[in-house]
Amino acid sequence: MGKGEQTRAMILAQVAPLFNQQGYSGSSLSDIMRQTGLEKGGIYNHFKSKEQLALQAFDYSYALLDQRIRAVLADKKHALERLYALLSYFQDLADDPPVPGGCPILNTAIESDDAEPALRDRARAAMDQLRSTFRRIISKGIEREELRPGIDVETWTSAMIAALEGAVMLSRLYQDTSHMSRTVAYLRHCIERDLT
Repeated sequence: MGKGEQTRAMILAQVAPLFNQQGYSGSSLSDIMRQTGLEKGGIYNHFKSKEQLALQAFDYSYALLDQRIRAVLADKKHALERLYALLSYFQDLADDPPVPGGCPILNTAIESDDAEPALRDRARAAMDQLRSTFRRIISKGIEREELRPGIDVETWTSAMIAALEGAVMLSRLYQDTSHMSRTVAYLRHCIERDLT
């Protein structure tokens, strides 16, 4: 990796937590300069605009989330094991997020809803991938007869993600991960009761 690429990677690693904690609108150029230790020209030498920097910082943050998801699912074959692994992933996200500030998908989706369409589209694409992961696990579980037939895959996908992302928000808002712990325990109970 060349010096320019190293600087670019350093900028993303330094700015991703800033955007995740303060948001795009709440992060000024002065904040970005303070966070990176670079002057304006040093930043814009690698990124043509604050929006481009924010989009790539989101991609950086999402890649860290995606790595964790892949890691927790890597050795799990059975649908129940995979669903429980995703619950553990969300518990870890509340306890020790890969990027300070909580879930970048949730944070970006809320902030960018109407104000920043490019960021909203990025958050939506990331959420689509997460939804696809849940959907695929449940669908394959039904096909392999690991989960009971007749499950409404879309409802379960939406309900689980809504509950888990809501628990991320509550855990961040109250600085208390017991919200996530209770949600994970409840979803585990629902999975055992309704999916097997």
